[in-house]
Amino acid sequence: MMNDDMPRPLADLLRPQTLDGFVGQVQIKDRLASLASSSVILWGPPGTGKTTLARIIGIESGQFFVAISAVFDGVAELRRIFADAKTRYEQNQQTLLFVDEIHRFNKAQQDALLPAVESGMIRLVGATTENPSFSLNNALLSRTQVLVLTPLSLSELEDILKRAEAHYGHRLGVSDEARASMLNMADGDGRYLLNMAEIVETETHGTDTVIEAPELLNLMSNRMLNYDKTGDEHYNLISALHKSLRASDCDAALYWLARMLQGGEDAHYILRRLTRFASEDVGLAAPEAVGKAISAWQSYERLGSPEGDLAIAELVIFLATAPKSNSAYMAWKAASRLASQTGAVAPPKHILNAPTALMKGLGYGKGYRYDHDEPNGFSAMNCFPDSVGRPQLYKPKEIGFERDVAKRVAYWNRLRQDTSD
Repeated sequence: MMNDDMPRPLADLLRPQTLDGFVGQVQIKDRLASLASSSVILWGPPGTGKTTLARIIGIESGQFFVAISAVFDGVAELRRIFADAKTRYEQNQQTLLFVDEIHRFNKAQQDALLPAVESGMIRLVGATTENPSFSLNNALLSRTQVLVLTPLSLSELEDILKRAEAHYGHRLGVSDEARASMLNMADGDGRYLLNMAEIVETETHGTDTVIEAPELLNLMSNRMLNYDKTGDEHYNLISALHKSLRASDCDAALYWLARMLQGGEDAHYILRRLTRFASEDVGLAAPEAVGKAISAWQSYERLGSPEGDLAIAELVIFLATAPKSNSAYMAWKAASRLASQTGAVAPPKHILNAPTALMKGLGYGKGYRYDHDEPNGFSAMNCFPDSVGRPQLYKPKEIGFERDVAKRVAYWNRLRQDTSD
């Protein structure tokens, strides 16, 4: 339990008590009036006001406010809360239950919320940094409204910083450049900005000291960008990298790579995805891409970070600027579908080996033509089962190395046509 004599953190001291005093999330404020009795899920990154907004909802609604954390509390605590809520409900007072980090509740714990929410005894407000579509079950989602909170803008962060200075009664002891760095380092997180302001005030209080930007960076230990390596941001940024590569946008791809590495993403995960991209999206337009991906992977494993980061960056540049074709990927998907549809059709006998007299007598290998002995080194044999026909699964594009492949395929198709005629 916190000692009453201990100073409260600045972020807690400045926590607004009304919606008018709440900074940011204009799109949320406009919707709350129409959700006066609805259960809601507040989804957004850290420091965007989820907890504060939940408390304001409780204050302005007049409902009895109870807050728990899904990290520490479970079904036993929920049962106790529901028992007290039932008593209040019988006296015509609804309970607003705020569950912080609600995504950490397992399915059974989430299911335990349903009867109380369904009956109206409990109004649920949940806060999560993870996509509710994946972290919450459908039954709970169907009974709630999801409100999306966004990172605070620079102007909104500046407003919060001015409130901190009004609380202290003076301007913070930082240069203009350091002040701009504080806003950028906050990365849309109001709570972290106030924590920085508190540190600066502690360092400069009662002195004429003015902290410059380089000193500020050292003071804050170069905080990592807001990045969740297992949640939504992890998938959003790898998607951004992948699609930038596919769009041949080299500069954007490098930016997203830097964001992931600075956020602490596992470089091996990035390299695995880049190797997949080399085969799926670059493909046979530049068949050396997979080899370069494996080489970059090996270089990183030998060098580690930060020296090995350059090998990843060079691979990203190569993949972004390489010609691209997904024809091999599409051919493999088509072949897989065809194999599933046709079942266990036997190969034609003329392309089967006949190592025994019995097999030879059954026609195995009969009529086989050895391509190396044929004119132009091409026999034009049909190697598909008769029942399957002759579908074209691989359709090379007129891009990069595949231009040459397309010419060969067209040449062989002409020879097949001439033979059939």
